[in-house]
Amino acid sequence: MWKYLDIHSMHRLEKTDNTEAMREVLAELLGLGCHERGLRDAITLDLFSYALIFCRQQSFSLEQTSAACALLQDLHKACAATPLGNVEECYRSFTSVLFCHGVRRPPFSIDLFKEEQLLALADYVVNTYFRHFKLYKYVFTPQVRLDLSLTYLGLQAPQLLPEETEKEGAEEAEKQAVTQQEEGPETAVTPEPEPEPSQVSILGAYIKRQLNKELGQLQQLVEERLKASEQRLNSKLTALEQPFRPPPGKGRGKAK
Repeated sequence: MWKYLDIHSMHRLEKTDNTEAMREVLAELLGLGCHERGLRDAITLDLFSYALIFCRQQSFSLEQTSAACALLQDLHKACAATPLGNVEECYRSFTSVLFCHGVRRPPFSIDLFKEEQLLALADYVVNTYFRHFKLYKYVFTPQVRLDLSLTYLGLQAPQLLPEETEKEGAEEAEKQAVTQQEEGPETAVTPEPEPEPSQVSILGAYIKRQLNKELGQLQQLVEERLKASEQRLNSKLTALEQPFRPPPGKGRGKAK
C-alpha cells in the first residue's frame, strides 16, 4: 500500500473526470513520456490505465487501488527480470502476496481486501496479465542469443597469413597480370587445378551436419517442454476461472 502511488498521487488520479486526463496524470506519475512514447512505455501505460479502470468499477478505495497497482507492478518487474520462463514462480509469488492482503495477521498480513474483492482482483490479473505473459516477456526482456565456439581436438587451427604476406602476394599477382598483358593474347594461360578437399574440410563438414542434427533435436525437446508447461498453466488458469463450490457436508449417521 502506497508503494508506488502514494496518497497524493491517488487524490490526483481521483480528481480526473475522463480516461484521457487519467492517462496523462498516470503517465506523469509513472515517469513515462508525455508526447513520444516508445513501445514499452505505451504498453505500461495501458496496463495500469486498465487496472485503474477495473478498480473504479469494483469501487475500490484509494488504499485498495494503490495496493492493487503495487501488486501488478511487482508482478511486472518479476516478469521482466529475466528472459527465461518463470511464469509459475511469478504466479506463486503473486497469489501469496495477494492473499496476505486478505488476512489480518499483523505485521505481515492486513485484511485490506474482502474475499470477493480478492477473487475479483485475482481473476482480473489472470485474465489480463497471465494470459499474455509471453508477450510481456517478449517486449520487456532482452533477446537471448547463443553463440557456439567449436574446438576440434587433434586438428591444427588454420593459420592466418600476416598482412605483409598478403601484400607481397597481391604485388606478385599484379606483376604477373602486367607481364601477361605485355606478352599479348597469343600466350595461353593454363588454369590452375582445383584443390581437392582436405581431410580437415571433410571432417568439419561432417561435424557441422551432426551439430545441426543435434541442435534440431534440442530445439524440438525445448519446444515440447514449453508446450507442456503452457498446458499446465492453462489447466491452472481454467481451474481458477471455475466458480468456488464449498465441499459437501458430511452425512449424518444412520439411525439404529
